[in-house]
Amino acid sequence: MAATIHASAVLVGAWAVLVRGPAGSGKSRLTLALLDCARAGSIPFARLVADDRVYVEAVNGRLLARPPDALAGLIEVRGLGLRRLPSEPVARVGLVVDLAAGDDERLPPAQHVSIEGVAIPRLAVASGSDPLPRVVAALTSDAA
Repeated sequence: MAATIHASAVLVGAWAVLVRGPAGSGKSRLTLALLDCARAGSIPFARLVADDRVYVEAVNGRLLARPPDALAGLIEVRGLGLRRLPSEPVARVGLVVDLAAGDDERLPPAQHVSIEGVAIPRLAVASGSDPLPRVVAALTSDAA
């Protein structure tokens, strides 16, 4: 049975980025920014999976994300309301981004979070920090 979490998810390449954080922390804004990066060619591909609520489920050691049926293809754009975008019905989560995180560090050790028993790499971003450059770097570069 899938668990519902308050998050957004965007497929970037072969993996989904699961964006968590409190209301108003910028989950939808980061999702839209990643979609814009794909259109601009900064990342090869991005497509909406879910916004605001995400069903997550562990299947064969992988964490899958999917939208609730009623919200499939919809994203909230602040000041415009709900908008329909092309979307994916399911994606494998490869990175968790926690917005408004209290444990953001300049040079953090490798971090992972367990969701539904599956360990996923985690990126913590403090309130007031722009998450996009770090997320793009995490998706497009290797650790030294």
